[in-house]
Parts: sequence; C-alpha cells; structure tokens
Amino acid sequence: MSPTTPELRWLAFDTSTDVLSLAVARGDRVCTQTLPGGAQSSSGLIPAVLSMLAEADMPLASLNAIVFGRGPGSFTGLRTACAVAQGLAFGADVPVLPVDTLLAVAEEARWQRVQGGEANADVSVLALLDARMDEVYSAAYQWSAAGQSWQGVSALQVSAPENVQSSASVLAGNVFEAYGPRLNMPGERCVALPTAAALLRLAPALWAQGLAVPAEQAMPLYIRDKVANTTAEREAMKAQAAAAKAASNP
Repeated sequence: MSPTTPELRWLAFDTSTDVLSLAVARGDRVCTQTLPGGAQSSSGLIPAVLSMLAEADMPLASLNAIVFGRGPGSFTGLRTACAVAQGLAFGADVPVLPVDTLLAVAEEARWQRVQGGEANADVSVLALLDARMDEVYSAAYQWSAAGQSWQGVSALQVSAPENVQSSASVLAGNVFEAYGPRLNMPGERCVALPTAAALLRLAPALWAQGLAVPAEQAMPLYIRDKVANTTAEREAMKAQAAAAKAASNP
C-alpha cells in the first residue's frame, strides 16, 4: 500500500484592489470570502482570517504557507497584505508565498472561461489593473494546457492606457469601465480580479518551484517610480505585523 499523500493547507488573501479576497484550502476543500477592501482591509483582514481558519479547524501552525498578492496594486493594500502575512507567519513559524497580482488576474480570467464551458486550451492573457492617476498596470501571460502552467510573456509595467500594446487574445482586469475606450487592442474583454481562489490555484506550482520564502521576505511589489517605503510606512508595516503576530498567539 502506498503512503497517503499529506493534504496541503493554505491561507490566501489579496488586498491590492478595492475588494478584500480571502480563502483557505485543506486538500481539495476550499472556502472563500469577499469583504470590502481599501481602507477597511487593514482592520478587517486579521479577524476574518482567524475566523476562517477556526471554521476550517486549521491552526496557523498547520499551514504549508501563507499565500498573498504582493502587487502591483494599491500601496496601502499591499502594505497591509505584506505586514499581515509577515506577522501571522512569524507567529506560526510558517513560510509565505508571494504571488504577482497580475498573474492572479490572468488565472482568474482563465478559470472563468473554463467554468463557462470553454475547453481548457492554450490562451494568452493581458492582465490589467487600475493604477489610479490615469494609468494601468499590465503584464501578458501565456497558459499552456499541456503543461498546466503559466509563462510570463511581457514585463510588468505601468503606463497610460493608450500606451499598452499586446497581441493577447484575452484582456482581463478591472480597467474597462474607467479606461475601456482608451485600450487600443482587439481581443475578448473579461472583468477579473486577483482573487484569493486564484492565488490558491497558483500556489501548488509556485510551491513546487521553491518560491516560498521566510516571513521577513514578505515584501510588496511596486512598479511605479516609488521604490522604497517611507519611514512612516515602514513603521505602519511594523505595527500591522506586530498586531498580526500577537493575534496569532492569543
């Protein structure tokens, strides 16, 4: 008799947009939750996480990793995600698994197509997120159905909508209401966000690639000109991380 494969346990969350998305997975069992994001995510994330883990009977220390959207996205949201991931991971002594939010958008778009009855075929996706300030974040990805894997096609960038160029067959993201007429590209348009469920679908492959890192390496990905946190922002991250660590060790 072959040994039983241990079930993988994940906690995932994304706070990079105006939506706070959370999920926990225990083997094939997945539970998701969506809450208001933005400024509310900093106060609502930790209680929601602890409540979901308790309902799933999954102590923090039992997790394989804490999966989070590292950006690009809202600066405040990214700092919240990184600080909470750090604090919870430190308190439970588990690693973190950072995931690019644009890759999660591409995965969510692919999943919507499959759930809608389309074949799980090769597809090219240009992922787009609203960067505010009259700009969008973008990156292109290619899905291989044979390999069941994503490959980056273009570098992450931030630009005016008119300057984005891609030959992807699917445009996915949250930019169409604000910037749709300014995107000068053909292709199917799919409203999609970097959901925690998408993070969970991406997690096993990223885990197998050895991309989980220690808690202190839970850092935001900025692709605007801003390359470092201010002193005030670093202090805010430390305070949030300390609160998360304390909450994980009541």
